Amino acid sequence: MQYEALGLAYHRLGMFTAAIKSYGRAIELEGSRIFALVESGNIQLMLGSFRKGVEQFSSALETVPNNLAAQFGLASGLLGWSRQCISSGAFGWGATLLKEAAEAAKACTSLSGNQYSAWKLQGDIQIAYAKCFPWEDKEDSPEVDEKIFKVSIDQWKNTCLLAANSAKCSYQRALHLAPWQANLYADIAMSVDLIYSMEEKKEPDPAVWQLPEKMCLGALLLEPINKEFWVILGCLSSNHALKQHSFIRGLQLDISLSEAWAYLGKFYESLGEKLLARQAFDRARSIDPSLALPWAGMSVGYQDRTSLANESFESCLRAVQILPLAEFQVGLGTIAILSGHLLSPQVFGAIRQAVQRAPHYPESHNLNGLVCEAQSDYQSAVTAYRHAKCALAIMPNSKADINSHLADVSFNLVRSLCKAGLAFDAAQECEDLKRKGFLDIKGLQIYAVIMWKLGQYDSALTIARSLAKNVLTMNQTGVAAAIGLISSLIYSISGKESAIAVIQKLPGQFLESDRMRLIISALSALGPSMQLQLSLPSMFQTVVSYGVVNEIHSIIALSKMISSELNQDLRIDHGVNYLRKVLHMYPDSSLLRSQLGSLLLSRGDRMAPHKAVECAPLSDGQTAKPGFKSPDVIHGAAVVSCYACRSTIPKFSFSTCPVQHMHQKSRVYHLQRWLHREPWNRTARYLLILNLLQKAREEKFPERLCIILKRLLKDALSNESYLEKNKQCQYEKFILLLSASEISLQSRDFLECISCAKEALGVNPLNTEPFFAHLQLCRAYALQGNISNLRDEYANCLRISTTNEIGWVMLKYLEPSCQLEDSSDAIVVNLQKCIERKGNSSNYWVGLLYLACAQCFVWAEDYVSAEQALAQACAEVDADSCLLLCHGVICMELARRECVPQFLSRALSSLTKAQKASPTPLPIVSLLLAQVEASLGSKAKWERNLRLEWSSWPPAMRPAELYFQMHLLAMQSSAVSGQHSGVESSQSPERWLLRAIHLNPSCLRYWKVLQKLVDS
Repeated sequence: MQYEALGLAYHRLGMFTAAIKSYGRAIELEGSRIFALVESGNIQLMLGSFRKGVEQFSSALETVPNNLAAQFGLASGLLGWSRQCISSGAFGWGATLLKEAAEAAKACTSLSGNQYSAWKLQGDIQIAYAKCFPWEDKEDSPEVDEKIFKVSIDQWKNTCLLAANSAKCSYQRALHLAPWQANLYADIAMSVDLIYSMEEKKEPDPAVWQLPEKMCLGALLLEPINKEFWVILGCLSSNHALKQHSFIRGLQLDISLSEAWAYLGKFYESLGEKLLARQAFDRARSIDPSLALPWAGMSVGYQDRTSLANESFESCLRAVQILPLAEFQVGLGTIAILSGHLLSPQVFGAIRQAVQRAPHYPESHNLNGLVCEAQSDYQSAVTAYRHAKCALAIMPNSKADINSHLADVSFNLVRSLCKAGLAFDAAQECEDLKRKGFLDIKGLQIYAVIMWKLGQYDSALTIARSLAKNVLTMNQTGVAAAIGLISSLIYSISGKESAIAVIQKLPGQFLESDRMRLIISALSALGPSMQLQLSLPSMFQTVVSYGVVNEIHSIIALSKMISSELNQDLRIDHGVNYLRKVLHMYPDSSLLRSQLGSLLLSRGDRMAPHKAVECAPLSDGQTAKPGFKSPDVIHGAAVVSCYACRSTIPKFSFSTCPVQHMHQKSRVYHLQRWLHREPWNRTARYLLILNLLQKAREEKFPERLCIILKRLLKDALSNESYLEKNKQCQYEKFILLLSASEISLQSRDFLECISCAKEALGVNPLNTEPFFAHLQLCRAYALQGNISNLRDEYANCLRISTTNEIGWVMLKYLEPSCQLEDSSDAIVVNLQKCIERKGNSSNYWVGLLYLACAQCFVWAEDYVSAEQALAQACAEVDADSCLLLCHGVICMELARRECVPQFLSRALSSLTKAQKASPTPLPIVSLLLAQVEASLGSKAKWERNLRLEWSSWPPAMRPAELYFQMHLLAMQSSAVSGQHSGVESSQSPERWLLRAIHLNPSCLRYWKVLQKLVDS
């Protein structure tokens, strides 16, 4: 009781945090304190913490189910919580919460039916439900049944209408109980207006007072100076004079009333008074920037060129973010088409929400189709366009308006069907348009492409001829598109020579468009043509567009790669050299940079990933020309293809990669942002998985990353696009299955590992390289100890072969597990063939193969053979610090075991070379050199190398053994009187030793030395 009283006192004083703590203490002492639960819940609602408030009221109702205050608070909390969900666009979740709120409000009215506040709350909940209830498309197939669609729309409308009528009845009941409450008149007016809009009644007669207007007048009779009621009257009135008077009267009462300015601007906009509308919107926006309507009103400026499309897009986007209203969202999609923002994730989310809240608007489905088409999701686009056609069929508009919109939607549907590979269905749609007389010039162009895709070349050429006859009647843009299409069709059907002949007959003014310049450049790239070659130099003199010049240079770079001989590989180096020269003239060209990055990644040399990253700097939202990789793709692929391996935790390892920025954590973060921006992007998800797999491999597969990867892989492999048979999708599916197999292998789930690898083998072998699936099975069987299956898969690897050098190196590691003797030569021979086939003069892969051999010998404790293999590896690869370090270590081990001095000399030589070859001071090398020099009796060099080893380590990463060695060096320095030149003299030998023990207290050797120091 004392804590409840204290909480109530704090509550009355406005000290809400202290009140919550006091009530919380009371609840802790006795969980059934209803007063404390209800009051703390009320404070949480007051502070906007609706979820916590709902929890408090629910706890109170568990103790006393029929408590009126708790039921009322629960309904209020759920209503506030649902409004938060609705404002963020989560309409489904908001509707679910409102259902629960309606049950709580119904319980309130049943407990106390004579309290008007309970009926008003029930009305507020029903109105919110009517405004947020989302439509759901329950059809899974792309084929849309018009009857089923109409039934679903009617069901959605009836649900919303029923909720609105229920709200009106609740408000009427509240008004019956409290007729002096003016706001109830306004609530009834707005609910009736909502019902009228849902019933789609005809425009009322402005001279006749409507029921919503009468109810607003009732509110004003009670409170004539209420500014909000005047604004409501202006919004609901259909009479222009009364509407303007109401808004102005509201402003007379409060000149800073932002809602009145906003609706006044909307009114002027409807009358065509652009200047007055803009002034009113500016006033409203300056008074209250958090109001959505002024931002939406300012976005319509693009129609009369008073505002740029990008500025309009930003204004409308701001309005949608403040208030996710379907009308604003449809407007955002319309502006996004003009401003080029269709791929924006904000537009994607807004249009999806518009479809949920306005499924009876054909434009919401049409825009949804355009967004899906921009994302290359053509099946979803086809479904959306068919929904738009069904919505047009059930609209009450005039036939002329419907036909105009139906033609536009039908053209969009035909285009998406064609892109989705459903050319036959697209042809049927075109025939239907032709019968209805809707097939214009734009439709004929699409029809010609469809006939070409169906193999009906004569029909395609016939349509092309009819287009050519109508060229003179088209505008400049239409002429360029038609001539370009005709040239492309003739090239595809009759060949290059026919296309060149047609182009040469065209008048000169027809060749001045950007599209024709690109077509001429492309034809010239495919083979020499003197007539076309002569026109190329003049292009660069007359072309004004910076982008077109870059595209022409891009085409020329491709022509440099095409060999005149048949069955020859692309000469990537020629294209790379040309692009490097052109980039000196156009260093800011993102197209040329992306193309150069793509070619560098395709070239396959070890430093290509680093060079590709430098060519294509990252930029949010930047897209690439079809056929080239975007900067996001280049960066994501470069990190995966980098051959250098290191741990992302520097405490455990040091990178030998000369370019460090490849492994920054921001790469994964940027891929996550890219996927968050474009959740539909399959490539973003694919590259994120590969980068996370690389990160997991570097960190020795921690459990948290394995769990994340399993979830991502499950989600990615369920993507319907991987059911397609095109090469790219099949290859990505193959890699994802191998990645899933690798994660299972590292988690010791051998059955799942083998299952995923075998499923990868089932992917189309023409689009993948099954060698690596067999290699994965080898690894799984080796860890299982299944020698028989291991040998079978090993034989399959040798039989199938691979063109990737890393495959042979990995297979070499599995050779000892197979217990075979005659396969070493086969792997070496296959690796040499692989290197020769690629024309690579570097012996880097041969060196790695010998390193693998050396590791196998070390596992078998055959150190002599390991030393010989590492010596060959060092001979093949010039000055590689890692190979030299490994050779030096093996030589030291042999010197220790065999007591042969010549191995110390070899170790000294290799470690010295490793020290010089490393771009940065490489830890461990100097320490090993110090040991070798000490064994050879060179005291001065031992001291110098120990000091060098100390400086090679970052201060926070120095190991215990290094401190112990510094202890020895300090003892040596203190033994020589007057010698205090090195870092070891900064501390006493005892302190060095104590530091080593502090870092590694489990080392018995350190304790023994400390004991000797103490005894002495």
